[in-house]
Amino acid sequence: MRTICLYFEIHQIIHLKRYRFFDIGTNHYYYDDYANEISINEVAERSYIPALNTLIGMVKDSGGAFKVALSISGVALEQLEIHAPAVIDLLHQLNDTGCCEFLAEPYSHGLSSLANEECFKEDVLLQCAKMKEMFGKKPTVFRNSSLIYSDEIGAMVASMGFKGMLTEGAKHVLGWKSPHYVYHCNMAPNLKLLLRDFKLSDDISLRFSNSEWNEFPLFADKYIGWIDSLPQEEQVINIFMELLALGMAQPLSSNILEFLKALPRCAQEKGITFSTPTEIVTKLNSVSQLDVPYPMSWVDEERDTSCWLGNVMQREAFNKLYSVADRVRICDDRRIKQDWSYLQASNNFRFMTTKNSVVGFNRGIYESPYDAFTNYMNILGDFIKRVDSLYPVDIDNEELNALLTTIRNQGNEIEKLNKELEKAQNKLEKLQEKAEKEKTAKKPATRTRKAAAEKTAE
Repeated sequence: MRTICLYFEIHQIIHLKRYRFFDIGTNHYYYDDYANEISINEVAERSYIPALNTLIGMVKDSGGAFKVALSISGVALEQLEIHAPAVIDLLHQLNDTGCCEFLAEPYSHGLSSLANEECFKEDVLLQCAKMKEMFGKKPTVFRNSSLIYSDEIGAMVASMGFKGMLTEGAKHVLGWKSPHYVYHCNMAPNLKLLLRDFKLSDDISLRFSNSEWNEFPLFADKYIGWIDSLPQEEQVINIFMELLALGMAQPLSSNILEFLKALPRCAQEKGITFSTPTEIVTKLNSVSQLDVPYPMSWVDEERDTSCWLGNVMQREAFNKLYSVADRVRICDDRRIKQDWSYLQASNNFRFMTTKNSVVGFNRGIYESPYDAFTNYMNILGDFIKRVDSLYPVDIDNEELNALLTTIRNQGNEIEKLNKELEKAQNKLEKLQEKAEKEKTAKKPATRTRKAAAEKTAE
């Protein structure tokens, strides 16, 4: 049976403030709180709140037949908790329906998967812990920032125990193949891959309200008709986009939410279902491995990482940031850890791009990519000074590596002991249950013998 996997991403840009060269060493706060509050409230009111209410209504109206997946960066959750708690309430309501799966992703929405494996894993585990704390379940499927994927990244994700991963159905990778099947990582066959149908996804997120588009206006029955007309053997239709496409990129006045509401009914008429990523990777087998030697993403025509690392400025900032990754990882300073998450966010590097993007984006306070680079490097200069004050530069790499190895071994030992403790607790619980059952079984027999003895005495 053909099924649709509908997934939305929630991430919120952390706006940096104007930071001058002379601020380095004297001012350690890097953020524009006013801009952050204004922007997240605007997105919440225009997009997140009406969109989430619509998704909750779709689940209820369909009797649970409609299903959806969401991933939320840790930095976005922090901002929502502070400035838009109504969105958090709606996320809990959607979770309570049992028809929404929350996915894992890097806490920072950063590019650590391209730089430092240990840093990447720590970033992901931090977000997983946050999702477990908020929604009661640890994610089993992963999506990287902007769907960045390569064979090596897939192997890292598989080593963390994830069953599946979302990524882009890029033409330069697929060639003649279709994105409407389940594939697997060529370096980790147990990791199944769900590939985004960029045309069907962009028809909603980019083109829906464009009156010059040759398919305008787009109605739900026509859209589902396109899916129904696909070859019968193509069973998985992955439609992935940002949640803010509903209300921001495509204004509510375009009736985008009415279009969305009609999808489950039109799909049901064609015998098409909705499934979560975990349901798909659990039920369906992979048809082939996917070979991705170089990282791909869902951004721009190239579907690569050039929008973040395409010029000298971006690579200089990127390398400078991750030059202190190991030092930050072993520190326990809460402020440095938080700044590390915010400074890793991919939008910091996107602001420095010199590419002409098909989809326009707002550089915020920056007048040019060079302005963005200068401001970020000033902030990074202060941040690195703070890190160096904890772990001075005269500690050479050999000493630092030895310290990291010790910490890593201690972490592995703690993890091993926790697993042994969990096994012991499970064994104890089973023994207690068995003892309780035996005790219950003996009671009737004891009463019977007592009654017989009393009868004999009479």
